[in-house]
Amino acid sequence: PERVADACVQLGLRHVVVTSVARDDLSDGGASIFAETIRAIRRKNPFTGVEVLIPDFGGNWDALAVVMDAEPDVLNHNIETVRRLSDRVRSRAKYDRSLELLRRAKAMKPHVSTKSSIMVGLGETMQELYEAMDDLRAAGVDIVTFGQYLRPTSRHLAVEKFYTPAEFEHLREEALKRGFAHCESGPLVRSSYHADEQSAQAVARRTGAGRAAQTGD
Repeated sequence: PERVADACVQLGLRHVVVTSVARDDLSDGGASIFAETIRAIRRKNPFTGVEVLIPDFGGNWDALAVVMDAEPDVLNHNIETVRRLSDRVRSRAKYDRSLELLRRAKAMKPHVSTKSSIMVGLGETMQELYEAMDDLRAAGVDIVTFGQYLRPTSRHLAVEKFYTPAEFEHLREEALKRGFAHCESGPLVRSSYHADEQSAQAVARRTGAGRAAQTGD
């Protein structure tokens, strides 16, 4: 954690995304390291935005609480695909468990932005993408990103479709229509793409909506 924080200082980072491989070998899935890293960055870089991209911790909600208690600016966990394709695309993670993690994260710390990402081109339909967006919004997710799935090797799943720029723009419009505070959508978009701008715009939209609700505007 201290080395990560030192690197943030040396690089002058405004926003940092902290992630890891799944650590199923650790009793807390690595949650304590995430938390220690968040706190170390806060101590040495109080003006650096901190986003964590976490696994599902195997449904260990105590581990999730450890991360949330460290107060990241953004809690990111990717559902990656639509419900129908989840078991085929994600070897161990479960669609509903991911939604539950996002829901619990928002319930634990409502002021922390939550975020998730979906890869398109795996054989999903547009209607299934709408349903995935609805599921994420029902879990309180603030930020969603859409990017084109690209096949890493011949051993991986084939690309079923390449989406057009117009289709990515349509997904962005549908996301904003559903109440997401921010959406990045494009062929090469990944969950950390423009992460600092995503976080800032999501906070601005949420606080603006909150003020409007209070004033009745």
